[in-house]
Amino acid sequence: MPESPAPQKNDMPPDIQDVLAYEIKKEMADRYFGFRKLIDEDKMDLAEKTRQYVFILEKRISFDLIRLYIMLRDEERIRTFLEMTGIEERLFYDPYLTESLTIRQRVFQGVRLHGFTRAGRFENLFRDCYERLATHIVQSHEKSRELAAARELIDEEIGVFARSNDLGSILGFLRALGSDSRGALAGGLEPGIAAALEKKMAIAPAETSDLQLPSLPLLPSLGDLGRPVRDLIRAAYAAHQDDFPDSYITPARACDGDECAAGSLPARER
Repeated sequence: MPESPAPQKNDMPPDIQDVLAYEIKKEMADRYFGFRKLIDEDKMDLAEKTRQYVFILEKRISFDLIRLYIMLRDEERIRTFLEMTGIEERLFYDPYLTESLTIRQRVFQGVRLHGFTRAGRFENLFRDCYERLATHIVQSHEKSRELAAARELIDEEIGVFARSNDLGSILGFLRALGSDSRGALAGGLEPGIAAALEKKMAIAPAETSDLQLPSLPLLPSLGDLGRPVRDLIRAAYAAHQDDFPDSYITPARACDGDECAAGSLPARER
């Protein structure tokens, strides 16, 4: 009786070309998506940092301006003040602000008064509010430059990524690698698919156009404004017949105007 043939083994070792093709493909994919992930993380970090800066500085600048509007009280004096300082539009202004007792108490909460007379305290308060506004505008310009530099760096990274990871070239290489009928990548891609995929996978530039810091010019010092601003302060003081600021500002607490303006922001962001 003839012997039965020995059973054939199905676990033949993989072809070396298949192994190499897989390893090359995996390494290229890891490098491509790893670099892309780093860029995406940088873009998200920039967007979050921009959001925080805008929220904090816009809130501080709005409080500074509203305090000055309340102290100037009259729309004509407000217009004169804005012309003196070069501020072109009445940001955060509403006529209701100068009349509302609640808003007045809120925006001046925790602000310190100093001076021997009510007139002196009023003038010192105006100067303090103005100098605080000037400082916050300087900070907004600095942060704008910082964010612009970060955007430029990310855009440079995107450019390097695009030059180093041209999808058309990569897919052409993989198609050539898999051209052998025994290869795992045999068959290639339909014409036009590489271009469409490259367009779909392109990384958009870092955009924060919807998160802009208030655009205000750097303010001149009160000393440079001279007598006109002193006359404006005196006229504003004379217009207040309600013991302002003494009757609306609570005794100083353990916070200053910046901290009160920051509201419930975490301490590290104030």
